[in-house]
Amino acid sequence: MKIENIRPEDIEKRSFEMITEILGDKKVDAKFAHIIKRCIHTSADFEYADSLYFSEDILSILDTAIKNGAVIVTDTNMVKAGINKKALSSFGVEVFCFIADEDVTKEAKSRGITRATVSIEKAMKIGKPVIFAIGNAPTALLEICKLHREGTFKPVAVIGVPVGFVNVIEAKNMLIQSQIPCIVARGRKGGSNIAAAICNAITYKTVV
Repeated sequence: MKIENIRPEDIEKRSFEMITEILGDKKVDAKFAHIIKRCIHTSADFEYADSLYFSEDILSILDTAIKNGAVIVTDTNMVKAGINKKALSSFGVEVFCFIADEDVTKEAKSRGITRATVSIEKAMKIGKPVIFAIGNAPTALLEICKLHREGTFKPVAVIGVPVGFVNVIEAKNMLIQSQIPCIVARGRKGGSNIAAAICNAITYKTVV
């Protein structure tokens, strides 16, 4: 086995070259290739080339929202930490995560619901257009869809990639069917790293 001698600053570039090589003749929509490849780069899981769903005009919707200073709300601090906030700062975009807030914890406990659900309710009060990046909590997706269905709250878009088992597939399918602009990792796979990777792929493209 030959070890490649690569300068540290070239490792990411070489990784993306290898992803392209491994994908080979597999057809990947050029519009979404930067997102798909970044998800693969983050996870080393090539199933994302098939599982990612993109609603109509989602990239232009996200691009416009970011350029107009929408906020991003995440369901975990891990997603928030993984998002390149420096790249977003040029557009005045802030990133929030309410999951560990004391008022959210107290409210969730008193009502017997998840903190993720209460976090979505709190996001409604920000007063700015909201992009959700959900990598962990299917209950967050269920609440977003419920509020949208009731006409109570309409997010700009949702990156819906929670990982897991209970209600994960169902919540993702509900989001796809909701007509909310979205990017979804169909099936059980996803996670905070994937949510952050998608946000960064979109941001880097917008900055360029």
